[in-house]
Amino acid sequence: MERAGKTKKLPVGIESFEKIRREGFYYVDKSAMIRDLLDKWGEVNLFTRPRRFGKSLNMSMLKSFFEVGCDRSLFDGLQISEEPELCGEYMGRFPVIFISLKGIHGNDYTAARAMICSVIGNEAMRFQFLLDSARLTDKEKKLYDQLTAVDETNQEVFSMPDAVLTGSLKMLAGLLEKHYGQKVILLIDEYDVPLAKASENGYYGQMATLIRNLYQETLKTNDSLYFAVLTGCLRVAKESIFTGLNNPKVFSVTTVRFDEYFGFTDEEVQKMLKYYGLEGKYTEVKDWYDGYRFGNVDVYCPWDVINYCDELTDDGCAFPKDYWSNTSGNDVVRHFIEKVGHGLTKSEVETLVAGETVVREIREDLTYNNLYDSPEHIWSVLFTTGYLTQRGKGAGRKLALAIPNMEIRNIFTEQIMAMFKEETARDGKLLEEFCEALKAGRAEEVERLFNAYLGRTIGIRDTFVRKRLKENFYHGILLGILGFKHGWYVKSNRESGDGFSDILIKIEDEGIGIILEVKYAEKGNYDDMCREALEQIERGDYGAEFREDGFDTILKYGIACFRKRCKVVLC
Repeated sequence: MERAGKTKKLPVGIESFEKIRREGFYYVDKSAMIRDLLDKWGEVNLFTRPRRFGKSLNMSMLKSFFEVGCDRSLFDGLQISEEPELCGEYMGRFPVIFISLKGIHGNDYTAARAMICSVIGNEAMRFQFLLDSARLTDKEKKLYDQLTAVDETNQEVFSMPDAVLTGSLKMLAGLLEKHYGQKVILLIDEYDVPLAKASENGYYGQMATLIRNLYQETLKTNDSLYFAVLTGCLRVAKESIFTGLNNPKVFSVTTVRFDEYFGFTDEEVQKMLKYYGLEGKYTEVKDWYDGYRFGNVDVYCPWDVINYCDELTDDGCAFPKDYWSNTSGNDVVRHFIEKVGHGLTKSEVETLVAGETVVREIREDLTYNNLYDSPEHIWSVLFTTGYLTQRGKGAGRKLALAIPNMEIRNIFTEQIMAMFKEETARDGKLLEEFCEALKAGRAEEVERLFNAYLGRTIGIRDTFVRKRLKENFYHGILLGILGFKHGWYVKSNRESGDGFSDILIKIEDEGIGIILEVKYAEKGNYDDMCREALEQIERGDYGAEFREDGFDTILKYGIACFRKRCKVVLC
């Protein structure tokens, strides 16, 4: 345990409850989940949440609490310790099987199947004492041997025939029940990852059959099961893999029960910030990482809060950033934006990016092989995976959907910009016309062509972010265009003269220098903002670098933008 008086370490990337508690890491107490689970459990309990919301840590906590021989001191001082009768009845009383399928990412079915054998085989190896159990027959011990058999050509790889693999968890549960005289608790973390990876890599049918057979054997006809807890990102349609299973209890992002146990509440975040002396960063943390709505509770993404606080302990001036993308790709956002014009309008995307809501019907039970079949499905995927959250309910299954925070908004805008750049690269004619007009000082032509570009992309409206960040969007559009012009040297936000210009362009072989200063016309006051941009260029003497380099021509442009329109003035 931690030394007295020592500041607790932040558990970046640590999903082991035991390690966090034993090694002195900061822990946000979610142990009351155990009490609520025991009060309301079903035979099969499925929790669906986006990635990085503490699913694996909570599963590790459940294992540490229920498993025979558990270390009771791990729960000292936690909320669950205030329930002595419950702890006396349930703590350390059950054999627990705990597998995580989050690492099942094979490029083909054979590789993925081998990984599943490895996960189950390694878990079975934890119970080698079964081979010495006086309660098991020799025949039953031979059954256990099948779970830990290795490939003849590679003694480090577990190998099971299909009949053994699909019945493996049921078989292990039966052996443990006989040894202990107590039914088993089964924990399956990230139950749907093998299906997601199979869909991405083209072997969904084979994997769905394997997973369906495995879960039916384990969860439907398993008399040795006390109860099971599964976690995942999506509530996969019952007819896909849970066929015949009697009413599993599903606790999704819309379910009120257990809503506060995945993610950090505002009170928990404020307590963490105070502990590390970071109270002054509350606004930034809230703007960037809060905004998710699970059931009736607003929560922050734990992964982001912990990573940002950890960075702040070394650099108190660190600016919030996107930690989410480092954990997985954001293909679903790209698929969504690609649907513009094919069942999705630009206005809908612009409304979301502006911080407003769009009302859509949500299906929480999908199958991975049809996620992107229609825009309606993609709305549901964005919601269940955390790229959108709920801001209210409509009729039936309709929800008012919104981007939760600045971090996720940045993911949307980065995808928008990436797709804009791809389209810009394909239209060489428009690119050349724009650059030639810019070089020749034809401001009206530059304005017309830049408006054409803005009309093609998804615009940024005014309700979500500060003025400076809106200017950055148009700044990015210009850089996206100019980045494809060969022979031009483009600098962005570099020190020049007495200040900082937005964009400097050097056309060295022609002795031409171009300065672009972009302003956001908050109320459509284009003339005033163009004038302010040109005054800033003069006041900051942004042309000094060009004069020092002996450039004969220096063109100074003030550009004012509002939504999807601009005005361009040349000094």
